[in-house]
Amino acid sequence: MWFKNLQIYRLPVNWGLTADTLQEKLSARPFQPCGSQDMASRGWSSPTKDDRFVLAVGGHFLVALAVEQKLLPSSVVNEVAADKAEAIEAQQGFKPGRKQMKEIKEAVLQELLPRAFTRRRKVFTWIDPVGGWLVIDAASPARAEEILDALRDSLDALPVKMVKTQQSPVSVMTAWLAANEATGNFTIDLDCELRAVTDEKAAVRYVRHALDGQDIQDHLAAGKLPTRLAMTFDDRVSFILTEKMEVKRVAFLDVIKEEAEKQADAADMQMEADFALMSGELSRLIPALIEVLGGEQPDGVI
Repeated sequence: MWFKNLQIYRLPVNWGLTADTLQEKLSARPFQPCGSQDMASRGWSSPTKDDRFVLAVGGHFLVALAVEQKLLPSSVVNEVAADKAEAIEAQQGFKPGRKQMKEIKEAVLQELLPRAFTRRRKVFTWIDPVGGWLVIDAASPARAEEILDALRDSLDALPVKMVKTQQSPVSVMTAWLAANEATGNFTIDLDCELRAVTDEKAAVRYVRHALDGQDIQDHLAAGKLPTRLAMTFDDRVSFILTEKMEVKRVAFLDVIKEEAEKQADAADMQMEADFALMSGELSRLIPALIEVLGGEQPDGVI
């Protein structure tokens, strides 16, 4: 349940969404496994492995979208279709045309789909209607958009917009590296990627390497800009900030998880304790990160 990636979106502050309303809306679109002729299926699943579609703790909501996909590579379809096309050619005396090949592939797809393996994944989303945040544990905006589409289908309205800051992450990360120091409650860690803006796109990556050496300053002076930078917030949460305002490789440090274990009265309360601690930390981290990036920049609803 502990988020590994943060795709951050803005909701109206004090958005009037209640846990009961969210539960009602999501339960109307539950996850159903793929049918015999379905390539993919998605629907809402319980984040707590019980009958709840919403985990509500302290006004914060955790929801989970389950996605199942059939694993049927196009190369397999093409190979079986080619064998069938050869057999048909032998029967009719000439190669199948484009239209006939399309029909053969469609027939092969329908034949193979029921036997295809499936892969299922669950994507978690944290919603803070009071603070005005919607955060998806997804590695890319494309994966996050899948969740936003599902929420739009389930809710009457989803007034969400992407978070944009007054200063770009690249410019702020450059200033931090040049000064060998971050601002606010942030500290620079040991991973970084510097990329040239020239056509060559030369890149230098540092992994578990001190970033306060002269070599970093030389790369900055040569025009390379940071596109990824490892950081820690308040000695409690480490992460990598990217040039696209994505937060990746989030790691909640041991002190936080120890606090969650102490707060859980029983094993069945561990999920609630984990979510309470995680949402509390993210409620501090995200505004602090936006503040050191110059504050929010108004933008239209997406």
